[in-house]
Amino acid sequence: MGALDEEHLDEELENGVKLGCIELGFEEEPETVAIKDAVKVLLHGLGEDINREGLRKTPLRVAKALREGTRGYRQTVKEIVQGALFPEAGLDNGVGHAGGAGGLVIVRDLDLFSYCESCLLPFQVKCHVGYVPSGLRVVGLSKLSRVADVFAKRLQDPQRLANEVCSALHHGIKPAGVAVILQCLHIHFPNLESAFLDSNHQGWVKVLVSSGSGVFENDNAEMWGDFLSLLKFKGINAETARRTDSSNQCWCPSQSSSSEKTSSNNGAANPGMVTAVTSILRSLGEDPLRKELLATPCRFVKWLMNFQNNNLEMKLNGFVCGGMDLLKPNGEVTPSEKQIHSELNLSFWSQCEHHLLPFHGVVHVGYFCTEGLNPIGKSLLHSIVHFYGCKLQVQERLTRQIAETVSSLLGGDVIVVVEANHTCMISRGIEKIGSSTATIAVLGRFSTDPAARAMFLQSIPNT
Repeated sequence: MGALDEEHLDEELENGVKLGCIELGFEEEPETVAIKDAVKVLLHGLGEDINREGLRKTPLRVAKALREGTRGYRQTVKEIVQGALFPEAGLDNGVGHAGGAGGLVIVRDLDLFSYCESCLLPFQVKCHVGYVPSGLRVVGLSKLSRVADVFAKRLQDPQRLANEVCSALHHGIKPAGVAVILQCLHIHFPNLESAFLDSNHQGWVKVLVSSGSGVFENDNAEMWGDFLSLLKFKGINAETARRTDSSNQCWCPSQSSSSEKTSSNNGAANPGMVTAVTSILRSLGEDPLRKELLATPCRFVKWLMNFQNNNLEMKLNGFVCGGMDLLKPNGEVTPSEKQIHSELNLSFWSQCEHHLLPFHGVVHVGYFCTEGLNPIGKSLLHSIVHFYGCKLQVQERLTRQIAETVSSLLGGDVIVVVEANHTCMISRGIEKIGSSTATIAVLGRFSTDPAARAMFLQSIPNT
């Protein structure tokens, strides 16, 4: 379904295009109902109450996001291209190339997203497309983006995505050649039981792939030099891009050794949940028996089970009940005797309860501590962050829960800032790639002392 061969492409070019998937009666369509039912199974498997506030509309929200995010299965490229080919004269004197005959045309920095076929999590794509016109005709520039988006809105692998975009444009425009370079970012979920101890964990896996046809078919062709040089004008270094056989490479972190270790720790995937994910694949227009998708339901379920309700114990080293007594000195302490202490960039991972998509980022905690006493340990704060992150969440609640728990240990004067990237912000209709969210909770003295708040906020490093 996702792979593009010659016969599949010809069929798409002949059948035209159907744009959009949110139509009247969307909620009653069989595919939507099937996805909603499957999501309810997944929520039950996580130990959640599907009728609680925040989850009641989650099945429908997930169905809308998935169907919108994979609308490329219901689109073709014929009308996109054929309705936007325009005559354009070429260079007349026979020296050099320009216009509609041999002049290189590039569209850079097309922001796309796609769903990874190995784990069903969205990944970001920065797409650069170039073509060499022939036949004294050019194509409307926006159509390059629309064609790329058709293939991005499917379950994908980066190299196949590049190949499909390249081949579709070559067949649709009939140019002298097409070049495609993709810069892809995949969320790198760690072993969640130990990730918060690893300050060096990188949040993204990056890969650079390319594909070429016609005058770009040879990796060493002169036209590649021109294409890469024009990308460098925008600060894009794509010299390392090489076309590879995607069947021999695995870029998805879900298939890495560390992820396999996490999966083995979680045990075998829940059969009912695996069946539910298989039903989702089928409802999206995919073939669950396609070899690249055979293990996808198990991988997605094992990732989701990291956020099973009440699956972690709060380990606060005895501070929960007696923390305030341990931290308070004898006698009264005036505010002037207290100093602001902070722990910055505590990493966290969580799962949005509205769309069942991950969000991750950092937590900054500030608090007043009496001079001469040892501040609370970083590992304890990170344990609190980790505990509240590893469940279905919303960022506002996560911020409040961390602040309230730390406040119960330290006597009330606490400020918490959470900065996060949400994959649901890129995998739905808004597609706000690169956006981030910040939330803040202030308790005790931080809520009444603007100078203290400002001092802490100014200490947060640029990210």
